[in-house]
Amino acid sequence: MRTRILLISLLMLAACTPKAGVPKTTFQSSQPWRPTIDNRADAVMVYGVGGNPSDPSPKGRAAVEDRIASWKARGYRVDFMTGIAWGSYQDYFTGKWDGKWHLDEGQVRASGDTIWHGRMVPYIVPTLGYLEYFKQTQIKRVIDAGVEALYFEEPEFWCWGGYSEAFKREWEDYYGEPWRPQDESPEATYMSSKLKYHLYYRALDVASSFAKEYGKSKGLDVKCYVPTHSLLNYSQWHIVSPEASLASMPGIDGYIAQVWTGTSREPDFYNGVLKERTFETAYLEYGCMASMTAPTGRRVWFLTDPIEDWPRDWADYRKNYHATFTAQLLYPEIADYEVMPWPERIYEGLYRKSADDPEKIRIPKDYSTMMQVMIGSLNDIPVSDNFLSGSRGVSVLMGNSLMFQRFPTHEGYEDPQLSNFYGMAMPLLKHGIPVGITHIENVGYKKALKDVKVLVMTYSNMKPMDSEAHSHLAAWVKSGGRLIYSARDTDPFQTVKEWWNSGDNRFAAPADHLFSLMGIESGAPEGVYQVGKGAVCILRYDPKEYVLEAASDSLLLDAVEKMYAVDGEVLEYKNNFRLTRGSYELVAVLDESVNEEPFKMEGLFIDLYDPQLPVYTEKEIAPGSQGFFYNVKAAPKAPAILAAASRACDIVRKGRSLSFTAKGPIETVNASRILLPSAPKSVLVDAAECFDPACWDALSKTYLLTFDNNPDGVKVKIRW
Repeated sequence: MRTRILLISLLMLAACTPKAGVPKTTFQSSQPWRPTIDNRADAVMVYGVGGNPSDPSPKGRAAVEDRIASWKARGYRVDFMTGIAWGSYQDYFTGKWDGKWHLDEGQVRASGDTIWHGRMVPYIVPTLGYLEYFKQTQIKRVIDAGVEALYFEEPEFWCWGGYSEAFKREWEDYYGEPWRPQDESPEATYMSSKLKYHLYYRALDVASSFAKEYGKSKGLDVKCYVPTHSLLNYSQWHIVSPEASLASMPGIDGYIAQVWTGTSREPDFYNGVLKERTFETAYLEYGCMASMTAPTGRRVWFLTDPIEDWPRDWADYRKNYHATFTAQLLYPEIADYEVMPWPERIYEGLYRKSADDPEKIRIPKDYSTMMQVMIGSLNDIPVSDNFLSGSRGVSVLMGNSLMFQRFPTHEGYEDPQLSNFYGMAMPLLKHGIPVGITHIENVGYKKALKDVKVLVMTYSNMKPMDSEAHSHLAAWVKSGGRLIYSARDTDPFQTVKEWWNSGDNRFAAPADHLFSLMGIESGAPEGVYQVGKGAVCILRYDPKEYVLEAASDSLLLDAVEKMYAVDGEVLEYKNNFRLTRGSYELVAVLDESVNEEPFKMEGLFIDLYDPQLPVYTEKEIAPGSQGFFYNVKAAPKAPAILAAASRACDIVRKGRSLSFTAKGPIETVNASRILLPSAPKSVLVDAAECFDPACWDALSKTYLLTFDNNPDGVKVKIRW
């Protein structure tokens, strides 16, 4: 477990200048440092040699070396991020790089239209020529500037983008046969997706290998990371990306899980209703990324965003920020975070005041205060050995080929809003079961199935990319695992020419190969089959059928209950989740669940989602809501800053006084709850007396201190 040794036992008083090494918190910005965006995370990922193509600001186009230097001067560790599937690479496409136009290397629809990310910024078919440009103009330049960590963002190939001349050439090189349009047949669709997958795997392998080799030549140990959406979101949004395979690529050191309101509010079906379920979807998205990296030990940061790409109103942003923020913290094994993307748009952007008021304003002061408290908590929150409340050991299987069957539709078979996945996961989650996710690509690792008691799977929405996974699944069942397989095995992708029906294999469906390893007949009917010490339950329904109509999930839930009860354990149904992480308490209460009862918190705690940082002894959290609290009874010895919308340094405790310097972005308001041995007699802020007896809470022995933030620092001295 990672822990932080804090000077004089002061919780959350990390240094204003982060320690060397891999940062715990980070953010991305295309801008040079300025006082409005100085959010005091550990590190900044300066974006793009040419900036962010979506940001027209002239300052964002400043030389990358100057932008790097501006953040370093303010004490930040500086890393580099750039898109690998799109970016400010116009000099390549317009021929300035090598005298040749390369616009035919954009991703193209069947209509012949290029898929654009911005003006003269196409989504890219990553050819070897493009990768040479990328190495020489992006990677080499920032390593020469002294950057030691590179983030290659969003390796994305749109499902409908397989029609460009560059892609046709790559098809012929990869398959050794003429290109086939992906809408021709299920097999052509599957082959097209596999090639897209391969191209971005190759791109990241080439980029990371070059970065490490070139860094070594400069005496630097360069690390490479991939900021990427979850496999769940890419599958929903019809995008192909290498995803889980990168977790074992030698040149990739970890991921950023790009999960935020924009991805998690994608509507899904449950109980026959299609709607946004931001908390539940975010929980499953983060679970994808945690599962993907856990067996391989690669580092992963969780991202959440206080706003989103789509313009909405500030109240909407705040509600969904709470949902995604809570969801990310419910994975106690993860304690590294990207605290926000693009602080320039968060602190300085203009968005609707409310859903009913079209006036556009900058971030409300109370929201920015709460957001800064969140950043402080992320700088501090530890990894925990605690578990999320509920019946553990139920997991859903997923794999990279989820992305392969999304577009176009064949033979009338539909999987609306990825319902064949949500049909397995959402009924469990809505009943208060902390459902896990297992990646089929990882089942060869011992850790992947170590704590799984019941595994739910289907091949109606994905296919196994090799036979090895089946050997591991069969061995797991034989040693006592319980597997539920739910599928009709009639979708058109069952018959694509693949390993299960080629060579020595003659299986009509990939599941039949898995069954054969466990002594179960091909096309086996519904029922429970004993296999060694374990069992297999076969249900002949596609999982989408459990959620597309109301009250249709009982068959799945009954099967999970029975398989879970083999060892005498009873599956617990409830409408909430709770987790303790050090001094922090997290609660999420579900709607559409087993009841509509609120969750009642009792104790002595600070409400961190309230910018006034009130102290409560009890509080109710309603269904569809989340709570994030600091447990005062678990606080370190006084004095200690328990929560703050700034970052403190230069901490000195002398006799009956405490002094420190607090830093935060200008035009925001700091709010801090400070634990003291007794009521203060004096509170000096920049040498001005500001003690207010009304700010002292005798029950918690905490003082609420507020003042305007300043990135140059505000000096505080408290005497008691």
